[in-house]
Amino acid sequence: MPGMEPYPPPAPQPYQPPRRTPLLPMIVAAIVGVLIYRYVFLSGTPALDPRPVTARGDLAADEKANIELFKASAPSVVYITTAVQRLNLWTRNVQEIPQGTGSGFVWDDAGHIVTNFHVVQNASAAQVTLWDHSNYPATLVGIAPDNDLAVLRINAPRTKLRPIPIGTSEDLQVGQRTYAIGNPFGLDQTLTTGVVSALGRTIQSVSGQPIDDVIQTDAAINPGNSGGPLLDSAGRLIGVNTAIYSPSGAYAGIGFAVPVESVNRVVPQLIRNGRIVSPQLGIVTDDRLGRQLTSRMGVDGVLILGIRPNSPAAAADLRGTQRTRDGYIPGDVITQVGDRKVKTTDDVRAALQKYNPGDTVTLTILREGQSMKVQVKLQ
Repeated sequence: MPGMEPYPPPAPQPYQPPRRTPLLPMIVAAIVGVLIYRYVFLSGTPALDPRPVTARGDLAADEKANIELFKASAPSVVYITTAVQRLNLWTRNVQEIPQGTGSGFVWDDAGHIVTNFHVVQNASAAQVTLWDHSNYPATLVGIAPDNDLAVLRINAPRTKLRPIPIGTSEDLQVGQRTYAIGNPFGLDQTLTTGVVSALGRTIQSVSGQPIDDVIQTDAAINPGNSGGPLLDSAGRLIGVNTAIYSPSGAYAGIGFAVPVESVNRVVPQLIRNGRIVSPQLGIVTDDRLGRQLTSRMGVDGVLILGIRPNSPAAAADLRGTQRTRDGYIPGDVITQVGDRKVKTTDDVRAALQKYNPGDTVTLTILREGQSMKVQVKLQ
């Protein structure tokens, strides 16, 4: 166009021949690929074939013992689910909703099931699942909150009920093997093993009362194990798993079980009476006032403030404290119940839990500075 200069022609570029890819590396790579494919995918090498199984040999003696114990004991252990009634605010209908789960075990062929009190606490209904996964509604027979024990009953065929063998806990030794069978986190028929870690522990029940002579074990006990049996190596019941010590709420290696001696004393009373019939001395005490007076006397024990009429204490001629215009004349001070030393009223109550009404107990008392023993027949 007029007034515009044409573009200058492009400068000529020198000729460059096309770059050739070296053939040798490509040939080598292709050969390697073919060989890998052939020997990995087409040949009968171990890359495809299963490896031969190594013969195991016989099981160890302790493994056999564990297996036999579980086979023999598991049918005695049950899975317990509880429900609680709630009012539906929308429909105004009362509904039963799941509350929790726990474990238990068959006590006899009449259908009595033993578990922890806290497993069924506040529940309006309970369901028991036996070893063969058959389910039965349960009725509450009796509770003992101070011992954290409860008894349920199911109407199941006797052929399905496998009562658990009863052992002893008084002759246990630290280091003995323990076995716990239960339903942790709802996983039924779970076996854990451990040892007796300590004896003579005291824990607090849900009612606030102490439970004495508790067994400590490191067999894994988790939520859901509560109420299940703790067994010795003979498969006998030595305790009822009732609590764990754990800041996180899960297994921390410290579990506790109510000793079988307490279980074997409490459960028959619950079946017979629906409650514990506690033995009574018939004494009146007050720890606050008692400690004030015994501290002045320089002694430890439980001061008897009063004697109830027609009581075992009255029949044994125990003496209560007298109040005068000048102060108090101390009565007898109980220092020991049986072989257990006592310092509080709760100590006396816990020591008496080992006895039944009608049993005779030996009290060690201080009377006018002299130690003496008195036989008392409990009511």
